[in-house]
Amino acid sequence: MGAAAILELHGVSCELGGRAVLRDISFQVAEGETVALLGRSGSGKTTLLKTVNGLVKATAGEIVFQGRAARQWDPIALRRRMGYVIQDTGLFPHWDLEKNIGLVPRLENWPPDAVARRVDELLRMVRLPPAEFRRRYPRELSGGQKQRAGIARALAANPPLLLLDEPFAALDPITRFELQRQFVELGRAMAKSALFVTHDVREALMVADRIALLQDGKLELVATPGEFLASRHPEARAFLASLDDRGRKA
Repeated sequence: MGAAAILELHGVSCELGGRAVLRDISFQVAEGETVALLGRSGSGKTTLLKTVNGLVKATAGEIVFQGRAARQWDPIALRRRMGYVIQDTGLFPHWDLEKNIGLVPRLENWPPDAVARRVDELLRMVRLPPAEFRRRYPRELSGGQKQRAGIARALAANPPLLLLDEPFAALDPITRFELQRQFVELGRAMAKSALFVTHDVREALMVADRIALLQDGKLELVATPGEFLASRHPEARAFLASLDDRGRKA
């Protein structure tokens, strides 16, 4: 891998309620790289994402972020360096988009004019014209618009790593495809690193530079999309078979 690693996981394991949820996970995310965490429900994808930013504590192993062990970071500072996007966006319903998107920059004591400029810049970037959307509340947005706003908020303080937990899963197929494509364009334009959780192999193949396949809390495979398509691993073949099934039904 040419670029330096922004995130490293070394033998990370996690137990919740006495049950092993993650088992000896090791891989890296390079600067500017998107790694898709692909797996079935219950495979440990979301737990792994939360372990990376400290919302869930690993019971073994080490996580290194920007060359520094996660345990050496102040937890709040660590989370502010990782933009987080979830399926329902997590926007505060009583705040307009200007306040929602500008939250972390304000917490980081940016000057008000710098926050306002950043909000407008990001609204334009996610194709929500500022004059039209700056003062809108989440209830006034469509599902796709909410997800665009959620991505803008995650990018607000210019974090080097994005964590995305099935951000487009609840959207209709056309809107989902549009946002997947826009995410890829944004990633290229901004050279952001990302961990992208999905259970949809089609989405993983579209958005990721590499795919990390999880099964029952274990990392079974890390592969480029081309390598994944050629893999003979049984779980990879099971996901790829779903593509064939959809094609036959269409």
